[in-house]
Amino acid sequence: MTSNFKPITILCLLIAAALLWGSCKKDKNTGFNVDARVQFTAFNINNVAAEINQQTGQILVNLPFGTDLTGLTPVFNLPEQASVTPVAGQKLNMTGAVTYRITNGNLYKDYTVLAKIVPPLVSFSINGVAGTIDQESKSISLILPDGTDLSNLKPVIELQGGVQLAPVASLAQDFSKPVAYTVTKGDLSVVYQVNVISNSISEYAFLGLATSRAAISNPDEKAAADWFFTNYPTADYVSFQSIEGGRRLSNYRVIWWHFDSAQDLPAAALSTSVVTALKAYRAGGGALLLTTYAARYVEALGIVPAGKGPNNVFGDFGDTAGFVEANSNWGISFRTQEQHPIFQGLETYEAGKAWLLQKGTFRKNHTAWWYVNEWGGYGDGAGWRAQTGGVNLASENWDDALNGRVGIAEWPSTTGGNVVIVAFGAYDWYSEPLGGGSTTNLYLGNIKKITKNAIDYLKK
Repeated sequence: MTSNFKPITILCLLIAAALLWGSCKKDKNTGFNVDARVQFTAFNINNVAAEINQQTGQILVNLPFGTDLTGLTPVFNLPEQASVTPVAGQKLNMTGAVTYRITNGNLYKDYTVLAKIVPPLVSFSINGVAGTIDQESKSISLILPDGTDLSNLKPVIELQGGVQLAPVASLAQDFSKPVAYTVTKGDLSVVYQVNVISNSISEYAFLGLATSRAAISNPDEKAAADWFFTNYPTADYVSFQSIEGGRRLSNYRVIWWHFDSAQDLPAAALSTSVVTALKAYRAGGGALLLTTYAARYVEALGIVPAGKGPNNVFGDFGDTAGFVEANSNWGISFRTQEQHPIFQGLETYEAGKAWLLQKGTFRKNHTAWWYVNEWGGYGDGAGWRAQTGGVNLASENWDDALNGRVGIAEWPSTTGGNVVIVAFGAYDWYSEPLGGGSTTNLYLGNIKKITKNAIDYLKK
């Protein structure tokens, strides 16, 4: 019998079968949905709407003074068929950042939620002069024109709604001494201390890139500045821009620059006019405290010879970059320098040894020190002193001979002002609420003590 199927017919049938098989195979993947929505469309806590940044995944909720952050239940809207963790209706402790993950089909998106308390005291002024409010330390400082009688002044105070103030703002006060104001809402109260001076000349200054103290944005620099102005309420803020514009520095005994924002020194600090002004300031007897990356300034100012600045500079940057050190505290050794004024009153765990940073905190590890025994041709501490002209005062806590690292040092001068640097990564003023790390550093007191000792020592 003769077959009616020709080769070309068989070929066509094979092609059709292949196309049918491919179509069926494709149908098996129709469940892969890359268009599913994974965004919060609304988010609020206690009926306060949040600010949602869909690009960064940051959610900020500003809650009124008196809100208890330890037991809050966020309310939010989700796209259809999406799920979220933590689940809706769950009561959360929001004293730190909380992470939400929305999942829909094959896609997911993470959000970081921060709940912040709106400060109860909005503004404070006397005779039209606005005070600087440090909401963290609850302190207010302002400088009135020289000769102002401080004994009978009436402030103008702006408050958030629903709070009470004692004493009342309409009552005149004697501001020749600190005055305390108590702000109350329900059972919660906070006390603001007001410091007023009528002399614009101070012995201390805090140096920075921001145009004003209020404009400081780096959290570590801000924490340092807040502490400084609380402990030295008559101090001035000096910007590099103002030095460029000819600001007089000669009345200051000590200028502190704490720089944490970048490993490289900013162009504003390296301009010829600024460097010249600071060299003249030191030549005239002015002292400098340079901490974290500001320690690199010793080379630009000619305090050390060219090429002899910190040779080991590193650290993490970015909103989430860094790590939590869970295993050990970070500390320093100042063996052989125990009698130096900078180390008096420290809480030590051995003679000549102190912790600065508690384990369990989130760390950026911003460091600008000298790696002595392996790099730079120094050999040991004596070689470093000979080549830099400085006196090494502290190293890492394992280095009792002070031959391995230089993290605290000074450059005494008989013809000008002294210079002290603190360059340890453990010299950390602000503990980020990230990675589950603690925001409380048990040894922050040692950082504050070293800093105050250094400032007081430099003033002499």
